Amino acid sequence: MTIPPATEEVARLLDALEAFAEEAALPPKVAHRLSVVIEELAANVVMHGSAGPGAASFVAVTVHQEGDALVATIEDDGRAFDPLAQAAPDTDAALEDRDIGGLGVHFVQQMTRTLHYSRTDGRNRMVATLDLTG
Repeated sequence: MTIPPATEEVARLLDALEAFAEEAALPPKVAHRLSVVIEELAANVVMHGSAGPGAASFVAVTVHQEGDALVATIEDDGRAFDPLAQAAPDTDAALEDRDIGGLGVHFVQQMTRTLHYSRTDGRNRMVATLDLTG
């Protein structure tokens, strides 16, 4: 599914993911994890990459099964940005001492088997692999 990088479109994307999860008979925990991962990564493009020079004009999401895993690919044509290259948040620090941001990608990394970034043909590509078992 390809959507414009707009907040209201992320909701439409999540509705489509819910329908996919039902059709694929995904276990509820897996469906929830998939939804959270896609929402976070798509929302990052909308919030951080959809304005200014080099702004993204779309967010494309594909999901397919490979053996015992789901592979979700999120692409956009915005300026290059690798969220995995950013410093990991210090989750042990006191709340008032923490930097703002970075927790979403951190949580996505915890919810996935693997998470990879690449820049190919002018596109940012995040590939998340999730276990199919709940």
